[in-house]
Amino acid sequence: MTERSLDDLRDPIRSWLTEHRDDAERLLLSLVEVSCVTGNEGAVQDVVERAMHDRGWAVDRWEASREETEPYLVHVGEQAVYDGRPNLIASVPGKGDGRSLMLQGHVDTVEIGDPALWERNPAGEILGDRLYGRGACDMKGGIVSMMIARQALAELSIDIHGDVLLATSVGEEDGGLGALSTILRGHRADGVIVTEPSQRSLVIAQGGSLVFRITVPGKAAHGAARWEGESALEHFIPIFNDLLEWERERNRDLSHPLYDHLPNKFPISVGLVQAGNWASTVPESLVAEGRLGFLPGETIEEMQAATAERMDRVAQADPWLREHPPTLEWFGGQFASAEVSPDHPLAGTVAEAHRASTGEAVSIQGVTYGADMRLFLQIGDMPTVIYGGGDVRLAHVANEYIEMSEVLLAAETMALAIASWCGYDYPATGIHTEA
Repeated sequence: MTERSLDDLRDPIRSWLTEHRDDAERLLLSLVEVSCVTGNEGAVQDVVERAMHDRGWAVDRWEASREETEPYLVHVGEQAVYDGRPNLIASVPGKGDGRSLMLQGHVDTVEIGDPALWERNPAGEILGDRLYGRGACDMKGGIVSMMIARQALAELSIDIHGDVLLATSVGEEDGGLGALSTILRGHRADGVIVTEPSQRSLVIAQGGSLVFRITVPGKAAHGAARWEGESALEHFIPIFNDLLEWERERNRDLSHPLYDHLPNKFPISVGLVQAGNWASTVPESLVAEGRLGFLPGETIEEMQAATAERMDRVAQADPWLREHPPTLEWFGGQFASAEVSPDHPLAGTVAEAHRASTGEAVSIQGVTYGADMRLFLQIGDMPTVIYGGGDVRLAHVANEYIEMSEVLLAAETMALAIASWCGYDYPATGIHTEA
């Protein structure tokens, strides 16, 4: 395919997206208005399914089961509930002589947090180009982008050769239940684009992320005689400090070309600490939960073993912990790291589409967070990249938003990538391509 042929597609696609901006905005708002914290995704998937049917697409709807996912619990974690959490695949068949492509996004979100911190409505509010609300950026904007990308091609009578699958999945925020179930159900494609917010950078690597729980024992005593007790909080402090020191050591000693520009390649974060039950009592136990980041090329098993070794070393240096060792648990979904070659044809296709859309070379990056990408790559054995509008730094925080212009620009690149990867005919120009 020539760059000239993609240029011939760009302008009509851009015009169509501009003309249908209000429709895209209404669709995104309808998704953001529905609360869909992980485990409670059914209602929002009803909205997505209606939108898919309205566009004339055949939809497969199903729920994951514990039985099918049990061999993969290290990846997705044990789920409190499986029922009422449907996954969706819209199948848009091509002419049958091109490569297939799946575009995928997750519908679940994190909690809104403290409502007092929100200056805009977490259930959706539009202000200028920005659409605010929990999940607007992470990642309902990406879902809208991929849907209107395929819709634009159809309504412009650009005939796509290969099949296009549009997948919306549950449970990504705690491991990727829906993406795994999509793979196990047999839905496959020659390439996958996960439409997570990447600021329209081409992401070819995702870091790993492991969730841990540390329990530190202590000995209760009256606060007025604290010397009679052993504060679990005080004994946790050296463990916490060692985690931070390990983070510094790893950033100093390890290198990866896609990550070396970051201020922290290996984020280790303790997000929850609970200790004690009374202000004037020495806490007899402490529970801390957090996440451990690691680079592509490092494995879950290596990182779990190294973490246990570090904690044991700290415990051996503490007389109390030596006799009363802390425990380390790994729970929830454990996100493996993943990477695809920058020379893979799928990466080249998205890069070409971005260049045709913007006139500029795409920024190729790695991300420090875990995503469904690794499941499609490692369990599904499908080449996978991440590309989407929006800034992930706006996710999981108050006043989350995405700019509608970003949604449309990402959709433009996605539409061009679909055409380039799958092959197309465009009767209006007489162009015929092979994937």
